[in-house]
Amino acid sequence: MEELRYPIGRFESRQRPLTSEERTQMIDTIEAHPANMRAAVAGLNDEQLDTPYRDGGWTVRQVVHHVVDSHINSYVRFKLAVTEDQPTIGTYEEAQWAELPEARSAPVEMSLAILEALHTRWVTMLRAFDADHFTRLLRYPDVGVVSVDVLLEIYGWHCPHHEAHVTRLKDRMGW
Repeated sequence: MEELRYPIGRFESRQRPLTSEERTQMIDTIEAHPANMRAAVAGLNDEQLDTPYRDGGWTVRQVVHHVVDSHINSYVRFKLAVTEDQPTIGTYEEAQWAELPEARSAPVEMSLAILEALHTRWVTMLRAFDADHFTRLLRYPDVGVVSVDVLLEIYGWHCPHHEAHVTRLKDRMGW
C-alpha cells in the first residue's frame, strides 16, 4: 500500500539550503510537469480517468484536478514568501476539494490547460529569483517556519509523485 500511495517515496527535505544546481533541477522538474501529466493521461477514456490509482485513493481525474489546486496554492505561497515578512500561509482541505463535483467529473483538459499556463508563469518567476529569494521564510501551519528552498523541494517532489500515480496505474492495468 505504501508503494501505491508514495510511488517515488515520501517527501524528505534535504534540511539544508539547496545548491544552485539542485534548484535548477527542481525548477526543470516543475517546468516539465504539465507535459508529463498530459502525456500520462493521453488517450485515457472516462472509465480509465475514473479509476482510482489505489484502493481508497483518488481517481486519475481527481489527481489531475488536485495537482492544479495544489499548484495554484503553491504559486501564491511562493509569491507571499518573497513579498512579505514571514507570512503565515493558509491551508486548504485538499481531500474535500477533490470531492467537489468538478473535481470528480469535469474534463481533465481544463485542468491541463490551467497547469500549462500556471507552470509557465511559475517557472518564469522561479528562474528570475536570486539566491536571497530562496532563503525567504514563511509560516506553514502545523509544520512551522520553512524556506522557499523547502517549498521548491516539496514541489520538485510533488510533480513526479502524482505523475507516478497515473503512470504506474496505467502499467498495472496494461493501458
